[in-house]
Parts: sequence; structure tokens; C-alpha cells
Amino acid sequence: MILNNDVERILIGEEQINEKVKELAQRIDRDYANSGKKLLLLGILKGSVVFMGDLMKQITHPIEIDFMKVSSYGSGTKTTGNVNIILDLYRKDLPNTDVLIVEDIVDSGRTLSYLCNYLSLKGAASVKTVTLLDKPERREVDFNPDYTGFVVPDEFVIGYGLDYDEQYRALPYVGILKPSAYQK
Repeated sequence: MILNNDVERILIGEEQINEKVKELAQRIDRDYANSGKKLLLLGILKGSVVFMGDLMKQITHPIEIDFMKVSSYGSGTKTTGNVNIILDLYRKDLPNTDVLIVEDIVDSGRTLSYLCNYLSLKGAASVKTVTLLDKPERREVDFNPDYTGFVVPDEFVIGYGLDYDEQYRALPYVGILKPSAYQK
């Protein structure tokens, strides 16, 4: 199976992504320069791994990393509307920690809105979000990421960590998945 055959078109190329990641890292460095707190990059598994790996290499501010796994999707392409925490964050130093949640894409906004509130209630010094992709057309709650790489249309995107049925994550670009690949 050649996965590239399922790509309708490349939406954001590898070079564009690399430039945007550098730009986001510079903004994060600037914004956290005088915080006085630990900076924790909190990756949301699995989709954020590629983006987070590249982002953390560009940030010059001292960082720590951790992960949570949450789900708001059942099987298929639609969100259930419910946020389930599968792997939680346990840290005693949250009151001295600025948490920057790293996500691959924001659709409805429910997951990140929920996580921001959840981590604030757990005592984090601050909670902000960075996402590679944002689909504001899909928003169901009042939520806007603090840092956004690209605003994308309401199409099924894959690559650079984003998947359909655990496939396509390793593509070095963000592409539009052909409907024939998921409408079987």
C-alpha cells in the first residue's frame, strides 16, 4: 500500500512547516523569557508527537516535556463530544509550572478547552496552548489557541502526525485525504 496515493493534494509543504515551527518557537521563547517558572511542553498523544519533537528542538528556553493521552473520537472521522483522559498528568510541581499544551489540530475546541480548565484546576501556574493546525469553522465551544501555526479549511487532513486509522502520520507534509480512502 502506497499511502501517498491516498493524498488528494498537499496543503502545507515540509518547508512551510519547518519555517512556521521556528516562528512559533521564537514567539514562545519571547513570551516565557521572564516567567520565572518551569516551562512544560505537554504533548497530547499521539498526533502531536511529530510537531512537538520539532518544536522542542527550536525552543531555546529551558523546557521539560510530558504527555497526556485524551480522546474525543470514536471510530471514524467524527468527534463524540466527550473528552476521555486515558493517560493523565501527575506532577507535584504544577504550581511552579507553566504548561504549554502541544496539539496537532484544533477542531471543535472541546478537548483543549477542557484540558486548559482541568490543568488550571490541578494547580498549574499557567496553561496555554500551541497547535500546528486550526479549523475554526469546526469550533463548537468558545476557544482559541494561544499559538497557531496554520488555519486550514474544513477538510480531512493527514500527515505530520495527523492520521486516519493510524495511517499517514509519517508523511512530512500536511495533505488532504481523498474521500475514497475513508468513505469505504
